[in-house]
Amino acid sequence: MFKAFKKVISVILVSMSLSVSCWAQEAGETMDDPEAQRVAPFKVFDNLYYVGAKWVSAWLLETDQGLILFDALYDDLTDLVIESIRELGFDPNDIRYLVVSHAHYDHIGGVRRFQEEFGAVVMMTDADWDMTEEPAIYREYPTPVRHLSVSDGSTLNLGRTRLRFMQTPGHTPGVLSTRFTVYDNGYPHDAFLFGGVGLNFSGVERTEMYINSVQRLMQLEEVEVNIPNHPESGEVFERFEMLKNRKDGDPHPFVDPESWDGWLEILLLNARGKLERERSTD
Repeated sequence: MFKAFKKVISVILVSMSLSVSCWAQEAGETMDDPEAQRVAPFKVFDNLYYVGAKWVSAWLLETDQGLILFDALYDDLTDLVIESIRELGFDPNDIRYLVVSHAHYDHIGGVRRFQEEFGAVVMMTDADWDMTEEPAIYREYPTPVRHLSVSDGSTLNLGRTRLRFMQTPGHTPGVLSTRFTVYDNGYPHDAFLFGGVGLNFSGVERTEMYINSVQRLMQLEEVEVNIPNHPESGEVFERFEMLKNRKDGDPHPFVDPESWDGWLEILLLNARGKLERERSTD
């Protein structure tokens, strides 16, 4: 497990890097290259698997009544998600729901493909469904068919698995965040996927939305596991290396409530700094 000081420093660096990560493709020539972005899929908990790329996440949640996929990536990276699901021994046709964290191309670009090829039912907030009917902000993508709208406080039950949803606007007007249970050798832990972390938006109102969202998350109790939609937000690959070397009796490296709390504090600090800048130029 990371030392507390190292966690805080890492979180600071992560949150600073997020301001340029998910919308500045020009800075990274390999972001769209499937071979450069390929990551062997891996199991994190009894029921949760990483099936994403190096720079943007996709997660597969296994239930007793089928699969739930979080985010679909885009273009050739969607192929990586599909290949990863199969490599793990699952069938993409068993995806019952595709939960989209927000309507930026890197998370929603492959949704239409999952709808057409595998019949996945897509879930997103109304505000971000509306975004799909407007000109794309960063890059065009195939417009998905509008399926289910998720409201703040709603839930989804699939077999014995329950997802609890929060609308956490800021990064987009309708960011969808999800809380669910993961299991480590049968022992349950509360996990949370904050659906929109980056500060790549403008305006006082949106920044205030973001701050309010982070403050709401800070009020949640007993969140133990950060499930990020960009891996650097939760040190996914570093923690997986620790998981591979885990010995009997060692704590699970992804179960880390201290870093979750510290991460939110840094997100709030950065957002307040952004708010000051927005107000000074308003």
